[in-house]
Amino acid sequence: MNKDTINVYGMTCNHCVKAVTLALQNIAGVESVSVSLDHESATLIYDENIVSLNRLKNEIIEEGFSTEAGTETETETLEQDITLSETKSELKNKTPELSSTKISTPSDQNELTKTSFFITGMSCANCAQAIEKQLNKLNGVQRARVNFSIEKAYVSFDSKLVDETILLKKIQQAGYDTLKPESNKKTINDQKHANRRFIFATCCSIPLVFIMYGQPFDHAINNYLMFALTTLVQVYPAQTFYRGAYYSLKNFSTNMDVLVALGISAAYFYSVFSLFFINPAAHTFFDSAALITTFILLGKLLENRAKEKTNQALKKLLAQQADKARIIKDDQETEIPLSDVNVGDSIVVRAGEKIPVDGIILNGITSVDESMISGEPLPVNKVIGDQVTGATLNQGGKITLTAERVGEDTLLAQIVTLVEEAQTDKADIQKLADRIANVFVPIVVITAVITFLVWHYNLALPIPQDSSRFLFSFQLLITVLVVACPCALGLATPTAIMVGSGVGLERGILFKKAAVLERISKLEVLLFDKTGTITEGHPEVEEILPFNDLSENELLQITASLEQHSNHPLAQAITRKAKKQTITLTEISDITEHSGFGTSAQYRGQPLRVGKWNFVSDEAPENLNNVKTAQENIKPGQSIVYVSLNQIMIGALFLNDPIKKDSGIAINQLHKMNLKTGLISGDNRITAEYVAQQLGIDEVNAEVLPEDKIEKVKQWQSKGLMVAMVGDGINDAPALAQADIGIAIGSGADVAKETGDVVLINNSLLDVNKAIALGKKTLQTIKLNFFWALIYNVLMIPVAAGILYPSYDIVLHPEWACIAMWISSLTVVGNSLLLKYRGAAAMA
Repeated sequence: MNKDTINVYGMTCNHCVKAVTLALQNIAGVESVSVSLDHESATLIYDENIVSLNRLKNEIIEEGFSTEAGTETETETLEQDITLSETKSELKNKTPELSSTKISTPSDQNELTKTSFFITGMSCANCAQAIEKQLNKLNGVQRARVNFSIEKAYVSFDSKLVDETILLKKIQQAGYDTLKPESNKKTINDQKHANRRFIFATCCSIPLVFIMYGQPFDHAINNYLMFALTTLVQVYPAQTFYRGAYYSLKNFSTNMDVLVALGISAAYFYSVFSLFFINPAAHTFFDSAALITTFILLGKLLENRAKEKTNQALKKLLAQQADKARIIKDDQETEIPLSDVNVGDSIVVRAGEKIPVDGIILNGITSVDESMISGEPLPVNKVIGDQVTGATLNQGGKITLTAERVGEDTLLAQIVTLVEEAQTDKADIQKLADRIANVFVPIVVITAVITFLVWHYNLALPIPQDSSRFLFSFQLLITVLVVACPCALGLATPTAIMVGSGVGLERGILFKKAAVLERISKLEVLLFDKTGTITEGHPEVEEILPFNDLSENELLQITASLEQHSNHPLAQAITRKAKKQTITLTEISDITEHSGFGTSAQYRGQPLRVGKWNFVSDEAPENLNNVKTAQENIKPGQSIVYVSLNQIMIGALFLNDPIKKDSGIAINQLHKMNLKTGLISGDNRITAEYVAQQLGIDEVNAEVLPEDKIEKVKQWQSKGLMVAMVGDGINDAPALAQADIGIAIGSGADVAKETGDVVLINNSLLDVNKAIALGKKTLQTIKLNFFWALIYNVLMIPVAAGILYPSYDIVLHPEWACIAMWISSLTVVGNSLLLKYRGAAAMA
């Protein structure tokens, strides 16, 4: 372990310290991190064989800080169109340094390039770690992550220092093959080769078993026949293990291939030596060498098929994407490949067709099935001006839309990218598995050697009558090597993360980091923004109070006839109310906006005014009495719009930002889970307390400025509590970043969605409860997977070492050991697949 101190310039608060600490802690090979705001430094203890000092410095720079003194900073405006391609770590450190709209970033920071590619030839989690280690050593590589379960690598790098060709060459030098995600030809070929290897090994092993146990010829002839069949297995099917072991040892690491290669080569070469140099009729292990190869190949085939099922959610999403689009060109409809669609193209979508890209409807009215994005089964009505999402289904009439986002910029592509990155991210519990895997293979080899020595030299231990002490000891050595392959340990976390994130995605909950699925189950406090999070985020007419014998509909008709010409939020709410009640609006004239007061016009030859009471009418006794009546009926949080006709008050409308229908249910469910709740709002105290009282929220912080929300989150965290913040706006971004888990509303600002760890696509607070429930089930599944993986090795290695033979005459043969090995992997994957049903049940 190395200990180094790195200068960190640009930190201004404890949030910056936390961001740098978390970023460095998440790097493989880092043992401990201590970041000091006062000394502007980070002290680290790390393994230089896994991560370089340059790699650590690059991580600090990507977080938005500098490692060199005197680096100038510049500011830039935070636009609402910040895309989801920026990383959350960048926003976590940009937003706290603002009052509301400024970001500080190092001017010398290089823009990083991101790439991803599949890697074939990995046999266990140790292979993934070895590849990460090789890539992270390259100068210019900021971060490399490899997911063994989906056999995919994600690399962030400085294109000025390194390019994709070098990355791919480095992986190939390590003994693995690569291919780009858009090409599946090589993947299909790899699957065919795997099937051929298994079929070939099986065709050789079946007659070998018949010869071994049937003994059709003389013992020496049987041995020669088994030698020929086993040699064929060694030359073709088993070469994959030898090749993997060679490159693993070449990279100064160990993996499953090393154990298998040791086992089968020991059995094969001892048998060859015995056959040709000792006694042709002697006992051999040709059958073990062939059967171990065959059974492990079978296990890998079954394991790969099971792993494929863990990632079905993403595959379903990708399968639903359209492959063609019908654009309007020269007043003609022309069908082109989806990849040729450009922003601004006019696209025609007929009833029953998939919408190819994200866009805005220009012509037509329809209903769209958005269940593949939101999880909601009911179709959504769409009219001119509404946004539609690519890959959703047009169920109504023919529409024409303008392409707004295409290719990697579409919502579907962004979701897929975020989920894949989340699945590649390592949960905290996975770090334990990585540490175990690093030392596991050497320990197994030592255990196998000790097993051989104990049984061979301890003459007090009994052995089978039909075997010699050397042969029996040698058989146990092979069995220990084969039975202890750490595949199940490497699959325990990533398979559960893939299934858990997929279950959430199908129900409109997007987890952006693997660690979030683990940590969300430990939440103790949930803090909520009010407007747009707990409430609808836009005003609605709640009550209508007519005077002078007018009916509610008559008052609404008069008011909306004027307000339809205004862009004020309250005016738009009144117009929506009239349209919802299908009220026919009348023509008015001489419309004039009076900023800060209201709107005036001529209605049937009489002056009509809508707005504040002292603007719409005089102080006639009748008018003052009507104002008093209206103010007596107002509720907390409501706004009043007065209406007068010819200076006579004819009514008042009460508007409010309504509480979402499911907010109360969601808060109640959180309380049943023994979680504390709080409201952080910039609204006035009376309104905030009224909303909190309606929902039963525990604590209220009202009239909070955007830049102060982060301090409220810190106050809860200072009590040692795990805190989540739920918000939707730009002003919520600092608090979302500061919270242990940020939960963003899907309809909110892009910066909020980017800063959040979880995005609620359906905009429902009920999904907060579902996310927590799913997180708990995912963590339970991971722990159960670790139990099965570890208990298997704890129990099977002693059995393989012969511990049961002296008392019970039970001994595990090498060929049965490899069956037990892949059964353990299938058990772990199968348990992860059950999360699909357990998670769905928990979220119901």
